Amino acid sequence: MMRLQKYLALCGVASRRNAEKLIAEGHVRVNGTAVTEMGVQVDETRDKVTVDGKPVRMEAEKHYLAYNKPMGEVTTVSDPEGRDTVMDKFRDYPVRLYPVGRLDYDSEGLLLLTNDGELMNNLLHPSREVPKRYLCRVSNRVSEEAIRHLRQGVMIDGRLTSPAEVRLVRYEAFASVILVTIHEGRNRQVRKMFEAIGHQVVSLKRVGFGPIQLGDLPRGMWRRLTDEEVRRLREL
Repeated sequence: MMRLQKYLALCGVASRRNAEKLIAEGHVRVNGTAVTEMGVQVDETRDKVTVDGKPVRMEAEKHYLAYNKPMGEVTTVSDPEGRDTVMDKFRDYPVRLYPVGRLDYDSEGLLLLTNDGELMNNLLHPSREVPKRYLCRVSNRVSEEAIRHLRQGVMIDGRLTSPAEVRLVRYEAFASVILVTIHEGRNRQVRKMFEAIGHQVVSLKRVGFGPIQLGDLPRGMWRRLTDEEVRRLREL
C-alpha cells in the first residue's frame, strides 16, 4: 500500500506536488470513485487508478530517452491552446513517457523523457541541485562585470538566484554567446537572469542535463540513453 500521490509519481504521471494538484482538481479516480483528498492509500496490485479516464500503472520495464526539442513545442502531455507538444512525437512509443521538467516553448535543446517516476522525481527535487547547461545568444555586448553579477546571483521574482557558472563563449556583431550552468529550476530563470542585468535572450538552447549532453543529436530527433548514462543519472 502507498499514498495515491506517491503512486502517481512512481507511475511517471507527474511530480508528487503536481500529482497532489491533479487529485485536488478531481482528475483522479480509484476503482471508479473520484478522489479529491490527500492521504488515500492504494494497492498497486488490486486497485484501478485512472487520470482523466486513462488507466495508469507502474511499468515493469523502464525507458530513458534524450530528445532535442525544437522551438515551438510545449513541454506538457497536452496543451489547452492546441499547440504542438513534445509528446506528439511519442504517441506511438510502446510505453507512456513523461518529460523530466520543462523547457520553454521558445527554447530548444536537451529534454529527458522517461517512465521511471522515482528517478524523475529525484532529478527534479531542489535538494539534488542537478546542473543544467544552456547556450545563450544575448543582445548586445555583456560586460565582464555583468557576468560576475550572474555568477554571484541576481534578484529575480524577489529572490536571489543561487551562484551560477557563466562563461563567455564569444562576442558577435550585436550579441554575446554565453554558456550558463544553473542548479535551480525556477520559471524562465535564465531569461530573467539576463533581464536583471539589462540584456535580452535572443535564443536559448539547453545543451546539458546533469551528466547527459545534447551532443550532435539532430533537432526534433531522440535517442535512448546508454546504461552508463542511466547509472550516472541514478548516482545524482
